[in-house]
Amino acid sequence: MDNQHPLNVSVIEPVGPAIEHVKLMLFKPFDISKWFIIGFCAWLAQLGQGGSGGNPGGGGDGHQNLGSSFDAVKNSILANLAIITIIAAIVIPLIIIIALVLCWLRSRGQFMFVHCIAGNKAEVVIPWHKYARHGNSLFLFRIVLGLIAFVSFGIPIAIGIFTGIMLGTTGFNIAALSGLIAAIFVFIGLVIFFGLVSKFTTDFVVPIMFVNTESSVAGWKICLSLIRGNIGRMILYILFQVVIWFAIAFISFSICLVACCFCCCLVVLFMLPYIGTVILLPLFAFKRAYSLFYLRQYGTQFDVFSMQP
Repeated sequence: MDNQHPLNVSVIEPVGPAIEHVKLMLFKPFDISKWFIIGFCAWLAQLGQGGSGGNPGGGGDGHQNLGSSFDAVKNSILANLAIITIIAAIVIPLIIIIALVLCWLRSRGQFMFVHCIAGNKAEVVIPWHKYARHGNSLFLFRIVLGLIAFVSFGIPIAIGIFTGIMLGTTGFNIAALSGLIAAIFVFIGLVIFFGLVSKFTTDFVVPIMFVNTESSVAGWKICLSLIRGNIGRMILYILFQVVIWFAIAFISFSICLVACCFCCCLVVLFMLPYIGTVILLPLFAFKRAYSLFYLRQYGTQFDVFSMQP
């Protein structure tokens, strides 16, 4: 096996090859059918990952009003408990099933997208079957990881809810406030940890599995060995990924703004998940190609391009 600690590893150097590879894939020559096929794989590779959230704000009128509001909510729930139970029994399993299907499709799609990027190919059926075991292994890994995350996040959330209720019903309480602050910090730490696990899984474990193994556990063992020997480089990689994310977000917003000025119908098309992915395919392809070219610097055992004719 090649040395996993090469002297020359750069977060800047892969930018040029990634751009040139995207130009070769999508513009030399331009083929709209190729865009739609690779765009489908790119869309599948990120299926179910989109989302948005809000940060509602408001003012408080004291712990007595908070306690009264809590009692009102509690009484309302108890009065409609039967209906809420029936709805939950239907909706929760349905949400779980949909989430599992999306996760399975995304796991399979990530190998399909790497296949298209690494080989400059517009194929769906071949990588769907060729990397079926890889995708299924990744899916099972994500299910286990999701269960661990669910339990891990449940602890600070439960503490936060309990201490929040205490603050709402009894007023200022240094013990409850300390517990709430600690729960918030633990929650933030868990978000960062599981975010990094997800990031390294997509950027490194998937291409490592693509080249070396069908097992996600074996892929993660190789990845951990790589990370342990290159902690500083990995931190720099994550920081540079933040820069790339902001750049892609800015370009995406600019394209959407231009489309809005040009025609409202284009905005509607842009907002459709699959069509939006096709329109922004050069950005998604660059992001995927960049991580592959970066990983290739650590040796041929990490080079997905070496597998292609």
